[in-house]
Amino acid sequence: MSLVLTLVVGDGGDGDKPARAAATVSPSSSSGSGAGPGSSTGSGSGGSSSAQPTESGSPSASAPPAGYGLREDTEEFRIAVPEGWSRSAVKSQFGMAVVSYRSPDREHRLQVYQVAEESPEASFELYLSDGTPKPDGFQELGLTRLDDGPFTGSRLEYLADRIDGEPDVGTWHVIDERFVAQDGRIYAVASYGPDADGRDDELAQVTTAVDWFCPPDTQCDDDPAVD
Repeated sequence: MSLVLTLVVGDGGDGDKPARAAATVSPSSSSGSGAGPGSSTGSGSGGSSSAQPTESGSPSASAPPAGYGLREDTEEFRIAVPEGWSRSAVKSQFGMAVVSYRSPDREHRLQVYQVAEESPEASFELYLSDGTPKPDGFQELGLTRLDDGPFTGSRLEYLADRIDGEPDVGTWHVIDERFVAQDGRIYAVASYGPDADGRDDELAQVTTAVDWFCPPDTQCDDDPAVD
């Protein structure tokens, strides 16, 4: 994993706890060798995105979709991730640790971290600049502003031939969303997976994770339906 502004200085193991009852988010709503803490994502061919943008930052139900579970991370944020995924983390020189959740086969990953720049737009502008390294075979598919009412965020979609530290799955498909959370800080959630199995799963994972994200030291809307 290559980080652009916020450098990784160590690593960690697993360490999340069961989600607390009555602590569901009224939300707000990522990145490997291609985008990392304190950076943006994407410049490339500029083709149109295959995934249709959806509004982030407001869960449409009292619990995450089937197949997802709420995780209360040791970094003190809460998020919804697919059930059965493992956790790892590396320390960052900015903000909280960079946390990754991976599928059992390690071919899918959700990455969560705090962004150093002053806005999601500025973060992606930095990443898209010529001076920021991109992963091998980087190809931008689309960069979309998601601002809607109180929600502020942007989403980058791209392809890459290789992601450092990840298995060889052929072409990687990545959706990276950066947003202003309820605590006023900027976070990123990025989803990675093989392009060969379609692109809908990465979009679903990002939007679900962002919709149910609750930042550290923040009281999100209670929801007694969540165990």
